[in-house]
Amino acid sequence: MNTMTETHPSASTRDWPRLAVVVCASLVLLYGSFYLYQIGQPLFGAILLALATGFAIIFGATRFYGSRFIFPGIAAVLIFIAFPVTYTIYIGFTNYSSFNLLTYERTIEVLTSRGSIDTSTEQPFAVAPDGDNYRIWLPDSGLLSDPVTLQDTQTANLVPAEAPQTLLERRDAIKLRTGLQALSLITPGGSTIENAGLRTFATVTPDYVQTGPNTLTKSDGSVLTADHETGFFVDQNGDQVPPGWRVNIGTDNFERIATSEGIREPMVSIFIWTFVFAILSVVLTFAIGLTLAVILQWEHLRFKAIYRVLLILPYAVPAFISILVFKGLFNQNNGEINLILNGLFGIEPRWFTDGNLARAMLVIVNTWLGYPYMMLLAMGFLQSVPEDHKKAAALEGASALRVFFTITLPQIIPPFLPLLIASFAFNFNNMVLVFLLTRGLPDIPGTIIPAGETDILASFTYRLAFDNAGQQFGLAGAITLLIFLVVAAISYANFVAMRKAAAKRAGR
Repeated sequence: MNTMTETHPSASTRDWPRLAVVVCASLVLLYGSFYLYQIGQPLFGAILLALATGFAIIFGATRFYGSRFIFPGIAAVLIFIAFPVTYTIYIGFTNYSSFNLLTYERTIEVLTSRGSIDTSTEQPFAVAPDGDNYRIWLPDSGLLSDPVTLQDTQTANLVPAEAPQTLLERRDAIKLRTGLQALSLITPGGSTIENAGLRTFATVTPDYVQTGPNTLTKSDGSVLTADHETGFFVDQNGDQVPPGWRVNIGTDNFERIATSEGIREPMVSIFIWTFVFAILSVVLTFAIGLTLAVILQWEHLRFKAIYRVLLILPYAVPAFISILVFKGLFNQNNGEINLILNGLFGIEPRWFTDGNLARAMLVIVNTWLGYPYMMLLAMGFLQSVPEDHKKAAALEGASALRVFFTITLPQIIPPFLPLLIASFAFNFNNMVLVFLLTRGLPDIPGTIIPAGETDILASFTYRLAFDNAGQQFGLAGAITLLIFLVVAAISYANFVAMRKAAAKRAGR
């Protein structure tokens, strides 16, 4: 009897391909992290480093290998949800804005790089190739520079010379502007001239010179002092000199929201309108969608299939197209809606300049966009209502309306409730509709920040941060935190209410 021995690869042998992949992927992530740190993005480098560490531990260690299925989800939540929320909250405690984008060191570099051009010394130049190097030719004074690489900060002497035979075209010389801007030329008389534009060199006097760790001296002798509480250099009169740098300012943004009428009043108005807009959108879309669904279920109705297709069309057309179409229909001068109203009633509503009409227009358009979704849901839920219940009520003499409100509606509301809450949350942040239709306009008068009568909290925060000449990221971050707290409270209240309702139904 022959015995056959079968050899199986050991567990360590089977792990080698997996470990090799883990090592290679980890090295790539580590290189990416180091590269991000080198280019001045240490925060994103740290995130990538954390991702590389987690990946190596989860997929490399046998003990944690079972967690590999949930690692991508956890990493995505931390990177794309937790980090943006945390960073936005952090921004709310800083003075981050379009005037405070830089670091302190970079602010000093920007201010000391500013200079005043002496127009009397300004003269045109041309660039002459010299092997791998270049020479600067000044035709007005007949001076030619020593060879330079034009790749970093350099100084070169100018000497009298004949005009070079070959000169670069202007468009080719412009490609070297970074090196030209870092070049200083020493004239035979000992003076220094620098690049004063795309076409000339001239004597440039620095506007500011750093004379101390926290001081800059202006060309007129005045002194600027760094104020690390506000993130600006200030002159002797206390006036701020932009640009500034980002600093932590504690709760100043929140105090500004609470104390400034130009911020508090429009915020309160926008906050109330956001709730009204979301509630009206949910109520109207639910009511219209449910009504149409009931009508479409009427057994004596002919051409039901055609009606269903026509009523679902607003849902099939991309929302942004419908919004832009309605923007044209509501045009105050040439829109079809005003033409019809003027022909029938002699009125031409100012849809985009009157705040109340603009808000009404938003609700109308949003109802048109949202009712097909509610109608489709209602058509499905109505199918689940037992016909026996409705027939029994009808035999008892109940009218059709009473049957609907006492039999049908109570049975479809429980499955509808989570979807209505989701619809409320969606409309609470429906920034796309506002931006495409009204852009938040008309503006609320008397405000010191961009705020419109049709703005909701999401669009208001976006305009404050990105759609304004004085972009105020810190203030927008503070407002975002307040919105987050409000939405979290509403969500928690809805969760508690739904849990109590479910417990009450289960106890029956």
